[in-house]
Amino acid sequence: MVAKGLLVHLDVRHDMDAKVEEFLLDAVPAVEAETGTDAWFALRFGRGEYGIFDVFADDAAREAHLQGAVVAGLMARAGELLNHGPRVEKLDVLASKVPAGVGSAADRRGLLLRFQAKSGHEAQVAQFLIDARALVQEEPGTTAWFALRFGNGEFGIFDTFPDNGARFSHLTGHVPRELAKHALTLLGSMPELHMLNVLMETFRS
Repeated sequence: MVAKGLLVHLDVRHDMDAKVEEFLLDAVPAVEAETGTDAWFALRFGRGEYGIFDVFADDAAREAHLQGAVVAGLMARAGELLNHGPRVEKLDVLASKVPAGVGSAADRRGLLLRFQAKSGHEAQVAQFLIDARALVQEEPGTTAWFALRFGNGEFGIFDTFPDNGARFSHLTGHVPRELAKHALTLLGSMPELHMLNVLMETFRS
């Protein structure tokens, strides 16, 4: 069961998008050799904006990844590829849905939703997200789904889909409707939604 995660933001230099994408795709074998990395996603938010999302069973596995070959390679090329060093966020995974077995897939769609819990309602938001897993399990088009806690009262959801149709089905499904229904009670800000491309995902469960 995954419990810890990382979200890495990459602000890419002008005309370096192709090289960053190449680096991310080339990193897959090294990631798959990390027995403690349960799932890893290479992301494109838009031109010049990339990222990595990955999850782990515990802090030790997360720290092993941070000391591993992929991060070392990225840091070695940061001056060439990025406007500044990667921005790394550590987070907790409250609940998840991941594909069974071991595998990888390319050219998928994704969503990243971030929002602030209303002060004093952090526990209720966390429970809402944990309970939402049962609804997501009934969505065959939602390939992977993670309920996240960033700290300082901020929460989120990261999920992936095989195509735009499956992503749209999720956006009009049970979880967004339930979140909207409880927004005035639970949320302290409007959710921030990022629609993104998943260049590659690799997982083991």
